[in-house]
This record gives sequence, structure tokens and C-alpha cells, in this order.
Amino acid sequence: MRVKVALVLAGMCISLGAHARQGPELPGLAYDAQTQGPVPIPPSERALQAVVAKPWFKASDEGRVLEGAIFDRSGNLLFCDVTGRRVLRVTRDKGLSTVATLEALSPGGLAFHKDGRLFIAALDLQKGVGAIVAVKPDGSGMQAIIPPEAGYMPNDLVFDAQGGFYFTDFRGTSTEPKGGVYYVSPDLSTIKPVLPHLAMANGVALSPDGKALWATEFGRNLLHRIELADATTITPIGSAIAYHFTGPAPDSMRVDADGNLYVAIYGQGRVLAFNRNGIPIGQVLLPGRARGHNLQSTSLAVHPGRNDLYAVTSDGGGGQGATIFHAKVFAHGLSPSR
Repeated sequence: MRVKVALVLAGMCISLGAHARQGPELPGLAYDAQTQGPVPIPPSERALQAVVAKPWFKASDEGRVLEGAIFDRSGNLLFCDVTGRRVLRVTRDKGLSTVATLEALSPGGLAFHKDGRLFIAALDLQKGVGAIVAVKPDGSGMQAIIPPEAGYMPNDLVFDAQGGFYFTDFRGTSTEPKGGVYYVSPDLSTIKPVLPHLAMANGVALSPDGKALWATEFGRNLLHRIELADATTITPIGSAIAYHFTGPAPDSMRVDADGNLYVAIYGQGRVLAFNRNGIPIGQVLLPGRARGHNLQSTSLAVHPGRNDLYAVTSDGGGGQGATIFHAKVFAHGLSPSR
């Protein structure tokens, strides 16, 4: 009996010792509805009011990269087929046509001059070259405004009321900021730096009164807000980083008539909306994003007569092609010349 009791006590001691070494069961991380999927919305942006956009136009069954959405004076939507090096037009009744085709560069940014010409920012990422060209509304009469020899990689552009324009230079990396924002004079004769030393400067926009300049820095996930004393001069305390994005990566953007800013987020399938001071106030989500679809959201346009936003995106190799999505937003857009 003594031997049996001793063996039982020894077993209990071994069991208790093992439990003491293991300790209580440890808590663990687990996915939930807010963290599953490839592009969860960051905690700081989850409370923003959000709308889910609806498909409006299938641009291609292939995963072609789309960019540069803007409206012309007739209410047609223009955008870039980066993959095919084309500028395309969708009419109000959804007829698709080609406006212009580039030979060596891929178009990415579009803007209308007040004389009616379409200015196209284009580049070749692999070769590190780019240019800005202008064409007539029908795509004819192509003219080099900033040739490749100038050494820039223009990504996007926006005109001011005087007929000059700002463009972004997409050069550099997150640790080598070689790009920036530049201003071209109304007579197209001079180029001046406005915001240098940016890492892959991407989107650019002007406030309705032309006094605030916005730029996105793709390589460092930043939104810049610049107050202008004149076309190329920043006011003494007018330079600020208004927002720091999480995840990839702020791309093109547009301003509405109330001064709100809409930034397409490449890699996340959504558009973030900011008020005139750079405070986030809403977001447009693209269908399928939680399952990894339609994430290459690069650009958008807001209709100048209605509060209708149209976002262009590609599904890459996901099988859903390239699509334009539609959603209602806070206010109508600016005139096509801006």
C-alpha cells in the first residue's frame, strides 16, 4: 500500500510540475471580419462613412492598367489604357473609341488646356524616360510640350486659371527622392520647381480658387498640401504633409467644387475623400476588394455637372478585367479645363 501511495503522489507531482512549466493557456491572435483579406481598412479609417461603387463600364476583359480619368466639355469620359499606350473616350451612351495612340511611352495623366487641346503625361518606367505631349480634341496634331530629352518622368498634370500647368515627376524611390512637382508657364517656355525632392511624385490637383496645391508622394505614402503665394512660390508657413497613408499607395486625385479632395489608392481598391484641409471624411470602396479583386485603383474623375465619381481600376491577373466604377460623392467636379 505504501508503495502504491508513493507512486500516485509521484505522478501527481510530475503532472503539477509539467503544468507549472506550461503555465495557463496563452491568448492568440485570430482573424476577424476587419482583418481578413489582403487589404483590410486601417483602424483609423474604419469609422469613415463609406459607399460601395457600382460597375459602370467594362473597359476590357483583360487586366489592362487604366489611368488618367477626366471629363471633356461634352461630358464624355476620357482615360488612359496604359498597357495599350492609348487614350480612350467613353461617350455618355457608353460608346468606346480611341483618341490617341503613343508610340514609345505609356500615357498616365490627362488635362485639358483652355484652348481645347488635350495634354498627355506619359512615361516608360523601365527606361526611366517621359514626356508631355498635346493633341487636338480629335487626337490629331500631336506636339511635344516637354520632350523626353528634358529628363523628367511626367505622371500627372493640372492647369491653373492662367493657362500654366503643374506636373508631377515620378522619378526616385522611397530612399532616393529625385522627383517633385514642377510648374510650366502659360507660354510653355519655362519650367520651375515648386516642390522638389519627392519620392515618385504621382497625383496633383488644385483647389477651386487655385490657392492650394495638392500632391501625392507614391514612394513614401504622403499627401502634401501647399498654399501658394503665386504660381511657384509657397507661402511662409504654407507647406505641410496633410496625411500619411497606410499601405500602398496614393495615386492620382481630383478636387470637387467644394474643395474636397479624392485620392485613388493603388493596391487597395478604394478612394479616400478629404476635406479642403486634408482631413479624411469618407471613402469609396470598389466591389471585390476584400477578395483581392479590382485593387489597381489608379485614378478617378468627378463629373463637372453632378456629384458622380468614376474610378478606373484593373484586376490584374485576377480575371475580372479592367473596369470603371461609379459612386455618388459630396459635390460636383470642376470644369474640364482644371
